[in-house]
Amino acid sequence: MRSRFEPDRQLTARMALTMFLLGLVYVGFVAALIVLLKSVVLVVVIAGGLLLAQFWYSDRIALFAMRGQLVSPEEEPELHGMIDRLCATADMPKPRVAVSHMDLPNAFATGRNPDHAVICVTTGLRRRLETAELEGVLAHELSHVAHRDVAVITIASFLGVLAGLVVRFAFYSQLFGGGRRDQNTAIALVLVMTVSALVYVLSFLLIRALSRYRELAAGRAGAMLTGKPSALASALTKVTGDIARIPTEDLRTATAFNAFFFTPALGPGTTLANLFSTHPSLERRLEALAELSARLGDTSP
Repeated sequence: MRSRFEPDRQLTARMALTMFLLGLVYVGFVAALIVLLKSVVLVVVIAGGLLLAQFWYSDRIALFAMRGQLVSPEEEPELHGMIDRLCATADMPKPRVAVSHMDLPNAFATGRNPDHAVICVTTGLRRRLETAELEGVLAHELSHVAHRDVAVITIASFLGVLAGLVVRFAFYSQLFGGGRRDQNTAIALVLVMTVSALVYVLSFLLIRALSRYRELAAGRAGAMLTGKPSALASALTKVTGDIARIPTEDLRTATAFNAFFFTPALGPGTTLANLFSTHPSLERRLEALAELSARLGDTSP
């Protein structure tokens, strides 16, 4: 079923290009590992198994890491009611609803498709936002689900995760087993680390380029659904300002999921250039919402 979220052809084209390029990198990566490790079965089983696990269980992994718990309409009637109304307006399946008991003000969507999606909000976000602002954030997250970019980011991020795991494995294998290895094995491990590091960098850059655009697309689509771009802009301003005051331990937990968040969890000292950011700058997002607000004639305070 096609939702009422306006299709974004640029986003679709960028997702297709990103997946194609990452697919090429992934095939090359697996081929290099097979050559270096000399075990087709081992590499294919491990790489395929990890990809399937991340894709199939991405929602559970994210909820576990962010201390999120699924909640029923009886437990959270207000939150469910808001999502019910938005889904009815968007004509899309209702995702499962979860709450994370963290003070970090944020929200994220995850899941392999619209029928297996989860939207999670933190108690910190709900405490800080007015009803219209929270509705804007939820519409933003629902647009990620409708556009299916959540699944694309989940798959895309897998390559970086796998490359990082291989680097760590090769490093510790060389560090603790160096005395028992011959020179050829040591060279092979160094090559594995080099290839993995290169793959990580390439996937890192591709994912962030896509992620920045998808956030602008979700902001635009979410604001179009509610008709209140100013409410989403207000939520962005509040959340971005408050995140800097969140305890460091919560930020460390959340940073790994920046690509999925409504706004990135940035700790102190991370407000440098936005070149490697998963999100556009706050100024760019507010500018886009202001333009949309003027076009829609949104007069909300």
